[in-house]
Amino acid sequence: MSFAAEVATGERFTFGKNWQRYLHKFDEASLELAKTSLVSMLGELRGRTFLDVGCGSGLFSLAATRLGAIVHSFDYDPVSVECTRELKRRFAPLQNDWIIQEGSVLDAGFLRRLGQFDLIYCWGVLHHTGDLLTAADNIAGLVKVHGRLWLAIYNDQGKPSRVWKSIKRTYNRSTFGKALVTAFGFAFFAGRGLVGDLLRMRNPFSRYHQQDDRGMAVFTDWIDWLGGWPFEVAKPEEVFEFYTKRGFVLDKLRTCAGGMGCNEFVFTKTSVTGE
Repeated sequence: MSFAAEVATGERFTFGKNWQRYLHKFDEASLELAKTSLVSMLGELRGRTFLDVGCGSGLFSLAATRLGAIVHSFDYDPVSVECTRELKRRFAPLQNDWIIQEGSVLDAGFLRRLGQFDLIYCWGVLHHTGDLLTAADNIAGLVKVHGRLWLAIYNDQGKPSRVWKSIKRTYNRSTFGKALVTAFGFAFFAGRGLVGDLLRMRNPFSRYHQQDDRGMAVFTDWIDWLGGWPFEVAKPEEVFEFYTKRGFVLDKLRTCAGGMGCNEFVFTKTSVTGE
């Protein structure tokens, strides 16, 4: 089934349209935050090959380019691909070593043609493919020996994750469902944030004008979470064991403390087969 057909039948969220809204407010401050986060997790990028799997808005591809990496970006969503190309046109028009393509992490033939990379960035992507295990296995082969892989995968909360799965399915199946889930979701996130802000004696309205430590916008993240479909989750130990068996060692781990959101992993590939 094509991307357009999946969207039409309610089987896929249009991430690219969400990224288009984000790009209207994109600025250099967001880019600087993205660059800082890349260096903090992956180290030196200059002169290294960098693959952005599920490039989305193109923010981290642009950040890697600014840090001197040789960048290859791809996404399954054609609008996300266009967002990335728009960032390149605006901020790096002469960057000839930045390649942008439409493609799927589930397409083994497409991935073989890409080759292998020193660094792979795949933040919040694999759990939206519809086949998390295959996607996770596929990108393992794209990492060079001694290369690094930065992953972020939704945390498995058990019953709450199953509830969110139903909410996301509802969002994508009808116009009424989208409106209902959006109203519920914004009330949920706003109330959740308000309580936290008041407990910390912080201005409760300041959060809506800020980016997170990766340069992302609050409202963009809310819509991404509410609509993000397909939707899968994994426990941190499952991700660790999966990649350990494929010749990787864990360098860094940042969890969401058992709550809602992504656990982040940086792995280094130490062997081809893991044996």
